[in-house]
Amino acid sequence: MDLALLNILRCPECKGHLECRSDKVNVKGKIIEGNLACAPCNKHFPIVRGIPRFIEMDNYATSFGYQWNLYKYTQVDKYSHTLQSEERFYAETQWTKESMKDNWVLDAGCGNGRFVEVAARSDCQVVGVDISSAIDAAGDLFKDHDNVHLVQASVYALPFAERTFDKCYCIGVIQHTPNPQESIKSLPKLVKKQGQLALTIYERKPWTPFYGKYLMRFLTKKMNQRVLLFTIKLLSPILFPLTEILFRLPTLGKVFKFIIPYANYVHMKDLSMKQRYEWAILDTFDMLSPAYDSPLNEYEVRASLAQSEVTDVTRLPNPGVNVLSVI
Repeated sequence: MDLALLNILRCPECKGHLECRSDKVNVKGKIIEGNLACAPCNKHFPIVRGIPRFIEMDNYATSFGYQWNLYKYTQVDKYSHTLQSEERFYAETQWTKESMKDNWVLDAGCGNGRFVEVAARSDCQVVGVDISSAIDAAGDLFKDHDNVHLVQASVYALPFAERTFDKCYCIGVIQHTPNPQESIKSLPKLVKKQGQLALTIYERKPWTPFYGKYLMRFLTKKMNQRVLLFTIKLLSPILFPLTEILFRLPTLGKVFKFIIPYANYVHMKDLSMKQRYEWAILDTFDMLSPAYDSPLNEYEVRASLAQSEVTDVTRLPNPGVNVLSVI
């Protein structure tokens, strides 16, 4: 943990200032082990592996921690040698590298850091926060990045001073929290008055409950994570070539994508067949394993933002099937 982060950290309980007590510091002066103490409420929060921790490790997002520690390199542009994450990031925020320069930027629900890696290239200070142990996968990826700061915390008790960030983004996370509308309302207060907030959320349509993955999830979300992943890997030699044909069919391809809960991205031409196979396993697990998956409609998103006094909201052109992006 860089001491620069201490300037914006606050106790999630009382919003008091935190005092840092370090036990181990590396050659760059970053704190590897120690704790953060809040004098007003006498709370203590550990710093483990260079990451301040404000949440218990065992929580509703354990499936994400499991998947991102297994597949921490798969969807990171630097390692996939593609621009998949970069193109999605800029499409769903409408920001530019120039507009982010010298900003403090918050990634709410950073997972293994696939979008942190994109944002960090713009010479800004990026703070990635995640509730799961995926934060440790991000820690491994960004241990040598001086402009990346990582925090393990809940979206409902974010340990930051209000009006701290110039920009905040949350991509593909909100629907996986226990109360998506409350999750949305937790973010605007952290952004400066003239700052920018970008959200991408699964969108609920009248036909959404009949989507193949939701018909399966009543069973798969209760399964042991290792068993579920093993099952997906076991079936992939059949499902991958089958969907390779069915998902490419004119018109009917969309129907099969709706019915079959398997994430074969046949349209991603910059991925090799081997990469698409790995992405298919990862994202199929990602859709079937989370404890929560509650899409919202546009009205609910706007209403939640309005309760936080955010009324200047723009819906972006739909970047993907069943996805709602607003800034």
